Amino acid sequence: MPDGGGQPAGRSSGRIGPNALTQLLPLLEKAGGPALRDGLLAEAGIFTLPDTTGLIEEGPVARLHQALRASLPDLAPSLAWEAGLRTADYIIANRIPRPAVLLMQALPARLAAPLLLAAIAKHAWTFAGSGRFEVLSCRPARVAIHDNPVVRGEASDHPLCHWHAAVFERLFSRLVHPGWCARESQCCAMAHAACVFEIGPSASGRGDPAPV
Repeated sequence: MPDGGGQPAGRSSGRIGPNALTQLLPLLEKAGGPALRDGLLAEAGIFTLPDTTGLIEEGPVARLHQALRASLPDLAPSLAWEAGLRTADYIIANRIPRPAVLLMQALPARLAAPLLLAAIAKHAWTFAGSGRFEVLSCRPARVAIHDNPVVRGEASDHPLCHWHAAVFERLFSRLVHPGWCARESQCCAMAHAACVFEIGPSASGRGDPAPV
């Protein structure tokens, strides 16, 4: 289920899937017009959009997400969340073979979840970049991104990885069980060793921010 381009599974040398950038741009334009989009791109040092047919440099992508959080702290969570949902929709529609989608949707959650976790782990470089992805457990589903580049260097008193949480929630709610959701329980920006995501059938723990 690669996001874009081909690369062996494992730790990436500072590259990430293009959806981390491309799914956010139209949302920025919708929220504040071209001026907002172009202003945040400039803050991130992106003056020419990269070739998005393969993996792209993670540094500018991380700077864009961080510039959004710094400039629009109230709006950033909902925009990142929507971008994450769109990323997962793209992956399901374009990167996961249709037979695999139908198989996971037909299986009970206890069997589908490990299959999806294995697929995510195999292609984790598409969203973890140079961070290290780890499946902590299958039942319940818990995953971690160590040294997450999207929040690297940030400091916060609350979790920041709405984009990642939304990707996980959409994948699991579409492929494992519609009642499953995801929330970030630990974040590197909070000085934890890893960003940890809890995924399961707990509506009270869902991590999606309220629409702005």
